[in-house]
This record gives sequence, structure tokens and C-alpha cells, in this order.
Amino acid sequence: MARIPTAVVAASGLVGGYGVARWSKKRPLGGMALAAAGAVAAKEWERQAGGATAAALCGMYVAAFAGSHPLAKKIGAWPSVFAVAGGMALASWVAVDHRRCDGTT
Repeated sequence: MARIPTAVVAASGLVGGYGVARWSKKRPLGGMALAAAGAVAAKEWERQAGGATAAALCGMYVAAFAGSHPLAKKIGAWPSVFAVAGGMALASWVAVDHRRCDGTT
């Protein structure tokens, strides 16, 4: 069974969380989507790369969420969300997912 790369899970959590909050007009519901994806990603980060890497990526995930808010005031909401999601995906791929590609799991 193929696993979904953690980069996709993390980026989807940021984009999906914002989308759910925006379209449902219920911010807590978006927060639940964000947190659920973050929890799935964190579990896989820890399993695949260890606790230190997982902790660092969890911190980045929270920072990406928080950082998207002031960035949105400068470039707009959706561009901000996509920018931080892309950054988070890149960080996750570099720290964890590339290992699956090059066989060093």
C-alpha cells in the first residue's frame, strides 16, 4: 500500500483548514481540519525520522499557520496560505519524504 507523502499531508492541512474555515464560516471547524492533518503528519514524521525531526516540523507547522495571518495582510489570504503550505511541504519533503525516494528509510 502506497503511503501519502507527509509533505502532501502537511500542505493539505494548511490549505484544507483555511478552506473549511472560510467556506463553512466556522473557524473552529477549520482548526479541527488543520489539527487533524497536523496530527497525522506528526505521527508519520516521528515514525519515519524520529522525535527531534518531528518536533521541529511540528513547530514549523504551527509557525506556518501563525505566519500566514500577517502575510495575508500583505499578499492576500489565498496566496498566503499557498505560500506557507508550499514552504511546509518543502521542509517536510527535505526532512522526511526524500528518504523514501532515494531508499534511505
